[in-house]
Amino acid sequence: MSFERLNELKALLNKYNYEYYVQDTPTVTDQEYDRLMEELIRIEQANPAWITTDSPSQRVGGEVLEGFKKVTHQRMMMSLGDIFNEDEVYTFNDRVTDVIPNPEYICELKLDGLSVSLVYQDGVLQYGATRGNGTIGEDITHNVKTIRSIPLHIDFKGPLEVRGEIIMPKKALERLNEERTEAGLPLFANCRNAAAGSIRQLDSRIAAKRGLDAFLYHVPEASQLNATTHYECLEKIKALGFKTNPYTRKCKNIKEVWNYIEEVAKLRPTLPYDIDGVVIKVNDLDSQRRLGYTAKVPKWAIAYKFPAEEVITKLKDIVFTIGRTGQITPNAVLEPVRVAGSLVQRATLHNEDNCIRKDIRIGDDVIVRKAGDVIPEVVSSIKERRTGHEIPFKMITVCPKCGSPLVRKPNEAAYYCMNEECDSKKIEKLIHFASREAMNIDGLGDKIIEQFYNLGFVTCIEDIYHLDVHEKEIMDIEGFGKKSMDKLLEAIENSKANSLEKLLFGLGIKGIGAKMADTLAYHFGSMDALLNANYVQLTSIKDVGDTIASSLAAFKRNERNLEMIAHLKELGLNMDYLKVRDTGDNPFRDKTVVITGTLTLMTRKQIKDYLTSQGANVTGSVSKKTDLVIVGENPGSKYTKAVDLGISIMNESAFKGASGL
Repeated sequence: MSFERLNELKALLNKYNYEYYVQDTPTVTDQEYDRLMEELIRIEQANPAWITTDSPSQRVGGEVLEGFKKVTHQRMMMSLGDIFNEDEVYTFNDRVTDVIPNPEYICELKLDGLSVSLVYQDGVLQYGATRGNGTIGEDITHNVKTIRSIPLHIDFKGPLEVRGEIIMPKKALERLNEERTEAGLPLFANCRNAAAGSIRQLDSRIAAKRGLDAFLYHVPEASQLNATTHYECLEKIKALGFKTNPYTRKCKNIKEVWNYIEEVAKLRPTLPYDIDGVVIKVNDLDSQRRLGYTAKVPKWAIAYKFPAEEVITKLKDIVFTIGRTGQITPNAVLEPVRVAGSLVQRATLHNEDNCIRKDIRIGDDVIVRKAGDVIPEVVSSIKERRTGHEIPFKMITVCPKCGSPLVRKPNEAAYYCMNEECDSKKIEKLIHFASREAMNIDGLGDKIIEQFYNLGFVTCIEDIYHLDVHEKEIMDIEGFGKKSMDKLLEAIENSKANSLEKLLFGLGIKGIGAKMADTLAYHFGSMDALLNANYVQLTSIKDVGDTIASSLAAFKRNERNLEMIAHLKELGLNMDYLKVRDTGDNPFRDKTVVITGTLTLMTRKQIKDYLTSQGANVTGSVSKKTDLVIVGENPGSKYTKAVDLGISIMNESAFKGASGL
């Protein structure tokens, strides 16, 4: 039992592991592999000081955590923008070629799993983390180690981060659901849910049994590999022992990209794992840097999503739900059916007109799809299958929650509950106020808000900021301890410092979405100024029409709303616009501007940031609503379209002079 034999066993097992799980070309039998593993474990048990974190024995699981630690990513893990058809693929190419002439693309399968970041130091895996919110994820190292296609040790000096996707193969899901059926447990709806549920197990022995796999596809800091293209990065991490996807392909132009998408669409049903599209990336890394990023997504990559899968099932019933504005929505209760990989039991019917136009009836066989592969909807009924026992749709006349008469507003398809005291409306408004896009109060999710409302702790927005009064009662609720209560109170306190547009959006005023809230907050600068604005002042702002002005007028007429604003002020909520705001006259205020071409004097981000600070709206495409196009070298199709439409054009040098940048 020598130290040399230990290292020999580790090298052999790592080699056989790589051959089996990455290359799919095993050179030893399972029995031989198991015999060597047992020998390694015996040596390590006899010599605990010899056990290292990268030992093959550490893959079997056994570590049990009390909870997941938070990990701050070294670089933000961004999501990708989505496109859904051929025209949008070519539009993406137009945006790229405005900056990069004749780009080469890399196309990859869009795996339907869970994003993971793997961080190594001098070849040893330090930790694995989930994407989380892109900035902060969860440490899942104890479960990552159980995935045999992820190397615990690589031949590399210095730091290296590699990102990819943890997936559950279709056969592994089938085995898992068979076991859960025998045990009387709920089944996993799809491979993605099963992968996410498995990787977030506190007991790594459970994750080890789930048959998870992983493909790696991105190195955030390619300079660590001395690579100049994305494809070169993939080749280098493959040589280091990472599993990369064999269907990745170089494409010389956008036509080849579309041909690849069509090939993959036909191949999709035969793959051993779920995919929901194709990822298109600019191959050259310097070109990626030149294209840059928006606030949320890279401009050098896009995700093509496959068209929604359509299936047939039985419509068992129609139920009605109420939203925060009081809008009533009919929803189909369905025989459970798998759509685009997940189990669907309900689908939206949108409104009364939609149900009547499509002649949707209870008892119908219906076609269901996921709009954008997200929201299930009923496409149509199959009338030729009717038996005569189907029940025609009938719109309800009173609120399903409070019983108040419903009102259909002029020029709208929807019915509304007008009772401001309706419990459902109140709960939905509270949920909206606390949501990430609004006040972003972490820990105050949908179910928690509904529970607090029913207990009488939170019945209006102001009550959120008095939750500390109920601290002892809340901590008596199952699942709420001191730690979670402290985090919730901290999140509530932090929300007071949000900029005005977040609060304005959170108030849920009809027609004021996130972008409109930012426009109004920017223009007026404070809540007081906005509430004192008259109709003419409001409608003089670009994109603010009669609907928004009327909504704000109705909001102000309600004394309860004004009392709420006053109370929130007293509670210390910020009522001012906190972003950089220019108040002087300038040629770009309220202008819609497009930037195109290769820039040499300044970066695209510099221009966009400046324009935004001056009150301009920077968009990505030229239309009749565009006021100005700023062009660099080789401006491409956007320049041509601007000329055709007679839109003002300014070159980079003139813009630099006008802006003083």
